[in-house]
Amino acid sequence: MTPPVRLRPEIVALPPYRQGRPAAASAFKLSSNENPNPPHPAVVAAIAESAAGINRYPDATALAVRERLAERHGVGPDEVIVGAGSVSLLAQLIQAAAGTGDEVVFAWRSFEAYPGLVTVAGATPVPVPLTADARHDLPSMVAAVTDRTRLLLVCSPNNPTGPTVGAAEFAELMAQLPADLLVVLDEAYAEFVTDASSVDGAALLGRWPNLVVLRTFSKAYGLAGLRVGYALGESSILDAARATQIPLSVTGAAQAAVLAALDHEPELLAQVAELAERRERVRDALVQQGWSIPSSQGNFVWLATGAATAEVAERFTAAGIVGRAFPGEGIRVSIGEEESVRILLQIAGEVVRGL
Repeated sequence: MTPPVRLRPEIVALPPYRQGRPAAASAFKLSSNENPNPPHPAVVAAIAESAAGINRYPDATALAVRERLAERHGVGPDEVIVGAGSVSLLAQLIQAAAGTGDEVVFAWRSFEAYPGLVTVAGATPVPVPLTADARHDLPSMVAAVTDRTRLLLVCSPNNPTGPTVGAAEFAELMAQLPADLLVVLDEAYAEFVTDASSVDGAALLGRWPNLVVLRTFSKAYGLAGLRVGYALGESSILDAARATQIPLSVTGAAQAAVLAALDHEPELLAQVAELAERRERVRDALVQQGWSIPSSQGNFVWLATGAATAEVAERFTAAGIVGRAFPGEGIRVSIGEEESVRILLQIAGEVVRGL
């Protein structure tokens, strides 16, 4: 349908971000990489207490949260920015760095929002195909950099396939890139990583001034419904991102919830460790069934179902397992409740024999 007003044609043609498929009350929603555990009681209490002040605007800079995170990571508060989810911060960084005629390089398939965010900024997306084992092809990403490239994006662990980028190969990547090229390391699933050889962006702060690290409270900390994430990096880069931020976008409830979650972090990370152990059990069982599963370090596994994706996704849904289908490619299945594992493996075992 043609809009009744003049709009940017590339935006009109751009499909909106598609959220993970909802699930019936009797099914397991494993389509959005959410933490299946209920929020910590202290977090719920903090949110309830903050409700008494919703007639007032929140702190626009989220100073208390930034100070807490700065102390943790050994940086100054100005080297931390808090936003309405890490994807919001990524949008701000892209807008700050790239515009018409510029390019943004990223691996593909990766997080579904990446090409859309680049297009909205007016820049050109440059997707670089993953390797055969569903990992970032870093040499090809370096080769894709031109004098028009303004940002290179690395997703580790990669969503939706799961592998991380190794610390050594990331250092090699940075050594080959121009020093004035903004590199964003998206670590939305960092807390689920158990492979010690993986890159840890927070440990690299200060080593490369052109590096910005993204983290979120949506996954490991169970705050997906409040939309709050943060970025770490050189203050002048983050100041540019702050200039593109929608004012007052991080609510008071979100800020209160983050502080409460950090107060009870050991308990929350114990739940994360349980999910990581469950992920390994699920992956091992799928491999034994005959699936070729990438070594995931997120809170999900990737089923490469190819042309059969839509059919397989419907079989899972009919059995009460709602995953995230990427037509023609595969299905990402979040690690959910322990009760979901038996059904997931039962249907996966039946499906793999027919592929």
